[in-house]
Amino acid sequence: MLDDLSNRLANRLSELRQSRGWSLDQLTEHSGISRATLSRMEKGDVSPTAESLGRLCAAYGLPMSRLLMMVEDSFDPKVPFERQIEWRDPETGFTRRSVSPPAAGLSGEVLECHLPPETTISYDAPPKPGQEHHLIVLDGVLTLTVDGTPHMLSGGDCLRYHLSGPTRFETNAGRGARYILVLI
Repeated sequence: MLDDLSNRLANRLSELRQSRGWSLDQLTEHSGISRATLSRMEKGDVSPTAESLGRLCAAYGLPMSRLLMMVEDSFDPKVPFERQIEWRDPETGFTRRSVSPPAAGLSGEVLECHLPPETTISYDAPPKPGQEHHLIVLDGVLTLTVDGTPHMLSGGDCLRYHLSGPTRFETNAGRGARYILVLI
């Protein structure tokens, strides 16, 4: 059984597809995710992975954080730690905590992420082309490939870029990476 956040996410995914008038087959064409998997996600039978959420966001043309904000109940200027929503990819163990979630009237957001050792997450297309990103590695080593160019980052390094093509986040077998991602 999925938790309440996962169930709200499943409902929102179904609403997004229906609001565009797409069938599951049409969404399969736009996202590259099988019809069966999409159906199971929308029914709440399975929790989507980071890669599948990335593909869905690209199909819908919205950042993943915006999608996750859509399943949030409220907005408050102060976001206490215990209210910062954390999402976990059930397949890879990747975690993403919304430190400063998106909100009406604010253009930026801040995420704290942890990618376990020997893990790779790839996104074929940006959910919001041209979006400015600042990634700061807090601990560990991360190779981030942006538009075909790999960047090896370690504790304290910052990579600034505009999201325009595919991205790949990768950790080695020795250790994972914990990082802050600022989206503007």
